[in-house]
Amino acid sequence: MQDLVWEESLSIEVPEIDEEHCRLIDLFNILCRSAENGDTNDHIEVAMEELISCTLRHFRHEERLMLKYDYEGLAEHKSEHEELLASAKALQQKLLQEGKRVLSEHIPFLRNWLIGHILAADKILGSYLCKAIPRSFECSLSGGEALKRGGTIFNHSPGSIVQ
Repeated sequence: MQDLVWEESLSIEVPEIDEEHCRLIDLFNILCRSAENGDTNDHIEVAMEELISCTLRHFRHEERLMLKYDYEGLAEHKSEHEELLASAKALQQKLLQEGKRVLSEHIPFLRNWLIGHILAADKILGSYLCKAIPRSFECSLSGGEALKRGGTIFNHSPGSIVQ
């Protein structure tokens, strides 16, 4: 299966969130390659856990921004986060209990889980945040593009810089 590739169409125009989305895509690709290459179940299990853990941190970050900037769609967006995490964890548990591994048949679910959320709910959130976040935080260049151009991305959390 072909790797997912970050494209500008995935940008929500909030660099710190775009950068996290890039990381999630990288982790998804690692998981897919591990499954395709026949890596050990332990390795695949760790890759799946890392994807879920990073997704959880990412979701909490989005939720913090939604709270900070009074996003009206918080309850619905958070509910979607909970549903997505629950379905990913259910797949993970099923695979663990049955002693199975992530297979190519699971990849479309995981791909849709990741990309579908970015293109739907996160695009709406990004549009809102670009209007709500003070102008000192640029919302016009995606995190991936800023890094490609040698830029520095300043996250809203104190002391957090991505270069």
